[in-house]
Amino acid sequence: MLIYKQKMCTGRAAYTRGIQIVEPMRSRAEIFSLLKGKSRQAVDRHVEFMIQDWRNKCVVDVSTAPGATTNYFEAKQNNLPFELSPAFFKPEVLLRYRGDHDKYTVGERIISCRGSWALRGYDINEAGQVHAYICDLRALPYEEQIYWKSFNVKPKGGISARAIENDFKGTWAKNRDPLSEIKSIVERWSKTKYAWYKVRDDKLIDRVYTPRTGSRDEWAGAFKELSKLIVECFDVKSIREELDRRGIEWTKNEGNLALIGRVVPVSGLKSIQRIRSKVDAHVGGTAAESISDDALRQHGSYTAHFEHVCQDVIEEMKRIEQALVGRRGAGRRSGGSTDGSVTEFSS
Repeated sequence: MLIYKQKMCTGRAAYTRGIQIVEPMRSRAEIFSLLKGKSRQAVDRHVEFMIQDWRNKCVVDVSTAPGATTNYFEAKQNNLPFELSPAFFKPEVLLRYRGDHDKYTVGERIISCRGSWALRGYDINEAGQVHAYICDLRALPYEEQIYWKSFNVKPKGGISARAIENDFKGTWAKNRDPLSEIKSIVERWSKTKYAWYKVRDDKLIDRVYTPRTGSRDEWAGAFKELSKLIVECFDVKSIREELDRRGIEWTKNEGNLALIGRVVPVSGLKSIQRIRSKVDAHVGGTAAESISDDALRQHGSYTAHFEHVCQDVIEEMKRIEQALVGRRGAGRRSGGSTDGSVTEFSS
């Protein structure tokens, strides 16, 4: 059932406001039974977390029990920490969820377990610590709270700038991390249905993440997933056809990156592929050590290196789209050759 109101402002705007009523699949008795069971569990079992108590300007252990914290409306009646007080954790807390794609989904600000629970509002601060609000930790099952408790540490700084903008100022984050921008481009490409880019697994975008620990395996795994999302989705047949239309020669032994490289430079994408092939957790060796050592020496951490490569890839993806999209036959070679060197087009 749809209930809505509309207003038309001719030549200027139109407004629609309303609700949709959807009947639940479960019976009333079943729903109340589930809620009662969850409520009883919440009352009986709680975990204490070390939090940053903004209200009282201290770091203190606080229980996830509802009565241990307060909200802004009831604050005048007590001096309890606010429910939006954050707890901080080692970044390794996320490895459990990133390692099981079938069971968990790790988004930018939410972690969910299939058909069970969800932790909303988590983020990562500039010090590399994961943080979550005590009111959101309260919603986790007891066993999951115990797991998070094992990674609970003192804060090395405040919450992320994105969390402040989103959760307290109610605005969109001004500065997006590079991986988020890559995902936005991928979503647009997929929605546009470019012939030269084909996503073969809709879940790929949820599996790509920025590495946050000092683990080389996590770093290599992040590049592996990024390669699946971008490199493997470039369609060789369509790119060959596009090169043929533009009169650019190619050879049969060239892969998708080599073919795209005849149009625009793709050093960032090649870095992704090189790390995936050389720094595999099951391969290792001197080459893998050399690549990982160089990444740490030049950028200081695996996180910084990954974000640096992502920033390069963003620019390359923009140039690829600009080069491959347009009126067919309107592309005009302005320079270069067909011997593998870079060729630019204008329309």
